[in-house]
Amino acid sequence: MSYTGPGFDPPQPRRSRRGPLTVALAALVPGALLGWAVYAAVGGSGGDEGSAGASASASGTPTVGSSPSAGADDTKPGASASAKSPSAPAGSGALKGKVVVIDPGHNPGNFRHTADISRQVDIGTNRKECDTTGTATNDGYAEAEFTLDVAHRMRTLLERQGATVKLTQDADRPFGPCVDERARIGNEAKADAVVSIHADGSGTGNRGFHVILPGAVHSGAADTRAIVEPSGDLGERIAGDFVRVTGSAPSNYIGDGTGLVTREDLGGLNLSTVPKVFIECGNMRDSKDAALLTSGAWRQKAAQGISDGIVGFLRG
Repeated sequence: MSYTGPGFDPPQPRRSRRGPLTVALAALVPGALLGWAVYAAVGGSGGDEGSAGASASASGTPTVGSSPSAGADDTKPGASASAKSPSAPAGSGALKGKVVVIDPGHNPGNFRHTADISRQVDIGTNRKECDTTGTATNDGYAEAEFTLDVAHRMRTLLERQGATVKLTQDADRPFGPCVDERARIGNEAKADAVVSIHADGSGTGNRGFHVILPGAVHSGAADTRAIVEPSGDLGERIAGDFVRVTGSAPSNYIGDGTGLVTREDLGGLNLSTVPKVFIECGNMRDSKDAALLTSGAWRQKAAQGISDGIVGFLRG
């Protein structure tokens, strides 16, 4: 989700609300963060030191159909694919009875329906655009294609463990769904966990991932108070496993190095009644992050890391 072409909602001022979750993350994944630091020191894919807190730059215009092969097994920098995973063996049924909703940010067809996605919808605290086109790499690889590819890989991993997996969209509709409908899909599914997949569109030199957590919102149709704590747990686990599996660093420009950010301006979170987080897997506008995001091998690691976090949450 680009802050100049954001995932579910249009851009808002970046705010990092630090609190107990910062401490919780530090306690949860010290080994993972230490592992990343060692990995980066020997030439891994860790984030460069950019301008912390830098403002977002203009996002690119997605060029649908320009993506690398979704199934490519190319080799890009990243953690070893043999990294130990808490996932159960395929077909074990460890997550039988659990429902996971994966929300691939944007829709590849959104750019053809700008009037439709520009209409305003109620997000509880105010009204915002239905959706946006998302961002893209400088070479035209669309965020919407990235998110759908990672969602497919996650679905495979989670279904192998017995989970019932639903996608909010699978490029099976002309545009959308709108942010309010995306939240409603997870709610109506009575999902045990919902994760919205995105990639950011910030400035060059801004690198790394961050997980967006819901703030405590109680306004209009929005009431997140019951999901703040479990969503925080879900987000912390995903952040830790994402570091461990991909070797990527937490964002160097938002989240103060924790990889966690709390927001109260996203309809997809505000209107959720089940545990839900967003993850920005990297910055599509930085060439080094873009090299990872366009790698099929790295996207598989991203899917594994996110899925492992979900598994830990659901089994914990």
